[in-house]
Amino acid sequence: MSEQVQEYKCPNCGAQLRFHPKKQGFVCEFCDSFFTQEECKAANEQMQQQAQENAPKQDEFAEGNNLYSCPSCGAELITDQNTAATECIYCHNPVVLKGRLSGEYRPSKVIPFKISKEDAHGIFHNWCKARKFLPKSFMTESQLTHMAGVYVPFWVANCNVHGTMKAVCKKSRTWISGGYSCTETQEFDVFRDAGIRFDGIPADGASKIEDALMEAIEPFEYHESKDFEMSYLSGFLSDKYDVNRSQVFPRIRNRAVSGSDQLLRSSMVGYDSVRVTVSDMQVLKTDWQYMLLPVWFMNYQYQGKTYSFAINGQTGKQAGTPPLDTGKLFGVCVLIAAACAAVAFLGGVMLL
Repeated sequence: MSEQVQEYKCPNCGAQLRFHPKKQGFVCEFCDSFFTQEECKAANEQMQQQAQENAPKQDEFAEGNNLYSCPSCGAELITDQNTAATECIYCHNPVVLKGRLSGEYRPSKVIPFKISKEDAHGIFHNWCKARKFLPKSFMTESQLTHMAGVYVPFWVANCNVHGTMKAVCKKSRTWISGGYSCTETQEFDVFRDAGIRFDGIPADGASKIEDALMEAIEPFEYHESKDFEMSYLSGFLSDKYDVNRSQVFPRIRNRAVSGSDQLLRSSMVGYDSVRVTVSDMQVLKTDWQYMLLPVWFMNYQYQGKTYSFAINGQTGKQAGTPPLDTGKLFGVCVLIAAACAAVAFLGGVMLL
């Protein structure tokens, strides 16, 4: 007779949980989270219920998409049945139709494009004009080799954090008495214990997209998100996620922990100095949504090099690394050095 084994998934990252005899609870070996048996059971029941509710939508998604594969770099792109994907958004080589994508990759939400292709061009040109050290010839000599509107796969997390912090804080006051300068310093032991909620922490799920570039075009306005429908992909491309939520959770956790630490530190006001002695931030629970977020990608060729830029397709926020005019930069550095030398010389003259 076969014996049924109960398995639990981590509510934070989805990895397998293991029972820890000493702690008498379940520990995730991937993200180091800890949960009681009751917490594990409730979280897994919720996951199973959501999976059952999403099954019909996943089947519909599997029937309504085309999956294209790049034979050069291995990227896999998703389109609706009416969009012809002919070029890879990463290496620009031709892509070929591969077939259908399984329903498990169906996103729950999508933020539709609000910035048109023409508007994206204008945003980029204005952004370049504001770059003081951009070569003047860049906009005239450079060539736009590739531009694509892409729905980028993102894992968006809502995190509950329990934070505790201890600090030694000091207040000082100084006064004159009897011709003497007196200083009084008071020292306080300050403690913070807080439950903190972070909504909408994003992390892209595409390994070929630079994480820093995606973080630079944040934030996205999630209140404008829509329930996913294949029709939103019409005329655009979408990347298939190849980084799962277990892999992105360390990035999510770091942002939640860092934000919690900063929040508790900022609450210690009214002191002349604050020295934190203990900072303990634990991510207790993470709720996930798999979303597609709109991004315009632009590649420019200039003097034999390719420069990549990204524009938030909802807000128009721009990011990228343009070429530098080293002559301009050197000239400014020389002027600053000359000004500092002049100030130092005048200061020396006044002391004589």
